Amino acid sequence: MPAGHGLRSRTRDLFARPFRKKGYIALSTYLKTYKIGDYVDVKVNGAVHKGMPHKFYHGRTGKVWNVTKRAIGVGNRIIRKRIHVRVEHVQPSRCTEEFKQRKITNDTLKAEAKARGEKISTKRQPEGPKPGFMVEGTTIETVTPIPYDVVNDLKGGY
Repeated sequence: MPAGHGLRSRTRDLFARPFRKKGYIALSTYLKTYKIGDYVDVKVNGAVHKGMPHKFYHGRTGKVWNVTKRAIGVGNRIIRKRIHVRVEHVQPSRCTEEFKQRKITNDTLKAEAKARGEKISTKRQPEGPKPGFMVEGTTIETVTPIPYDVVNDLKGGY
């Protein structure tokens, strides 16, 4: 018989709870506050069947565009469609963490430079090529090919 193509087909491992994370859902998942504009990761919790997004959205990152009593509207650019997902299936994304940290460090660097009376560039630069070096302690050896001898080759056999 052919395989079914239902809503939750091929999700045995996808929606399975991780090792030692089975049982009651932690209270902290319900106490987190989400604001409009926050980035969230859709991570389906297999223990809660209500408000579960389609398997396509599992592992996707989206922006919060709506907050209701029990659910969060996720979508906007990264997830093309706008979907409502229950709080259990959503967790705060860490995609902007590095950017926010970089902003803080850049602001402190600019403030220090301003105090010194300088202007600095906080743009990220690509890592350039590695510096060259000379290998020491080796001798140069020239290798020449052995000349091909037709006469000895024919006497050899075949």
